[in-house]
Amino acid sequence: MTSPETLPAAPETLLAALTPLLAAESRAEAAAAGVEPGDLEQAVWLRLLERLSADDAPERPADWLRRAVRAEARRARRTSGRERPYHDGETRPETYGPGPEGSALTAERRRVLRAAVTRTPGRCPRLLNAMLDPEDPTYREIAGTLGISQGSLGPMRSRCLGCLRRMLAAEVPASGRRGRVRGTDR
Repeated sequence: MTSPETLPAAPETLLAALTPLLAAESRAEAAAAGVEPGDLEQAVWLRLLERLSADDAPERPADWLRRAVRAEARRARRTSGRERPYHDGETRPETYGPGPEGSALTAERRRVLRAAVTRTPGRCPRLLNAMLDPEDPTYREIAGTLGISQGSLGPMRSRCLGCLRRMLAAEVPASGRRGRVRGTDR
């Protein structure tokens, strides 16, 4: 068996020999980077295959692989610091789960959304209702229904969604208790 430091140059043999090392290095770095070990492995394999296809194979593959795993982990940490999934602090409808409680909460969210849509100004209620249609009409169909050009549909949609967003944000109560709680005041 060859050591990882003196690996053969054939790509298939190289990949087979580096697999255990890459798995171990990825498991070691993944937790600190906040990513899955498999994601790190995949990114490093991709970088290695790109180098091999460019006839730029690393001289010391094991050392290169260790550096590449650390570099990918650093990149993942930087990326996760800038990217945030959308979550407004309350339970998302997809996490309600099956059952009567989940159905009731989902129905309530839909009711609040539909009520807010009806309060939007101008042509926004018609546009937003068309966009919420379960048949999922195309922009061309929505523009035809509303009697406007397809090119003005995007800007109008942006304005209407902005208005709807502001309306819904104003209706969401701030987290935590506000005011005094009855029965504890003296």
